[in-house]
Amino acid sequence: MGTHLPSTEFDGTAVDDQREADAEAVMGEPPAQMVQLLGPDGKLGTDPVFSEYADKLTPEQLRGLYADMAAIRRFDVEATALQRQGQLALWVPLTGQEAAQIGSGRASQPQDYIFPTYREHGVALTRNVDLAELLRQFRGVSNGGWNPKDTNFHLYTLVLAAQTLHAVGYAMGIQRDQKLAASDPAGREPDAAVIAYFGDGASSEGDVHESMVFASSYKAPVVFFCQNNHWAISVPTNVQTRVPLSNRAKGYGFPGIRVDGNDVIAVHAVTEWALEHARQGKGPVLIEAFTYRVGAHTTADDPTKYRHSDEEDAWRAKDPLARLEKYLRAEGLADDAYFAKVKADGDELAAYVRRTAHDLENPDIRTAFANVYAEAHPLVAEELAWFEEYSAGFAGEEESAGQAAKAGH
Repeated sequence: MGTHLPSTEFDGTAVDDQREADAEAVMGEPPAQMVQLLGPDGKLGTDPVFSEYADKLTPEQLRGLYADMAAIRRFDVEATALQRQGQLALWVPLTGQEAAQIGSGRASQPQDYIFPTYREHGVALTRNVDLAELLRQFRGVSNGGWNPKDTNFHLYTLVLAAQTLHAVGYAMGIQRDQKLAASDPAGREPDAAVIAYFGDGASSEGDVHESMVFASSYKAPVVFFCQNNHWAISVPTNVQTRVPLSNRAKGYGFPGIRVDGNDVIAVHAVTEWALEHARQGKGPVLIEAFTYRVGAHTTADDPTKYRHSDEEDAWRAKDPLARLEKYLRAEGLADDAYFAKVKADGDELAAYVRRTAHDLENPDIRTAFANVYAEAHPLVAEELAWFEEYSAGFAGEEESAGQAAKAGH
């Protein structure tokens, strides 16, 4: 089968494809070529560049990629349920994007540093972040939830595209540290690179442009990983760009690759190649993972207001878990017992996450006032005094409610 597939051949959403093809024709651009190794039918193809990387994956690693995707999907379902039940203030689903996140995350090395947005729960799993810690920020009890130094996985960034600037700055710092370390080969640590995750919506932000200019100018060891899930909340990708996002890299002078973001094997191969490219001092790479957000943008969103169910159905047919399961079964690499264990492990993870979420203690809100400035500030002190007075007005109501509850019991 063909492995570098034009997007118009790959994507079943004809309207989106036609708009993109029309845009490319207007701009004089050829159709974007798609790196795909494992098709929706579960059959593995070949690629002149990336098969070399895919062939290195062992049966154990392939099973591990499936287990990771299944675990993070189960986690996503549980977190969504927790939000609906009032345990979280908000949740950002990732269902449909498992292959893009697990494939790229597993391609990174421990010394690499990851800058996520706010949806990279799958990447967090690959970096050994305790998934229950992700809930602290969405519960509103922490500004982060984990120590980035422990896993080289940065805190979530809620300001759209800001992390791309941070990533390039960090990569330039790595670049300088490694140049200094070159004078002492005996004590030199492995070369590292940085991955900056962002979405198709964030790609329209000026921060991304500035990041790519600096990364290219200084040949910073950074991989820009764009998860093109087709929707920036309610704005479709074809409204945001007139050419494939991967083509933008040419304007900055570094490679851009569009990969089937629902093909975990291809994503792993492309990301491994890109990280090697960056670590070797050859400069940045842009990866556009062509995928789809099956669910809502957040639990505060209703996608039925802006897209059709037939579009969602077309993408569900390209489900990343289903295609890898087909391949594992066809090759005799996994059986019913294996998939049953994966499901049981996912349920165990969900139970752990639920217990942890229920046990989270709400911090004293006064700490929010204390952390605004390093030193005491009169305006903050005034606001705290108002809050104390306001809160005191509810003391009698809380006492009455407590007495009523005891009487009812």
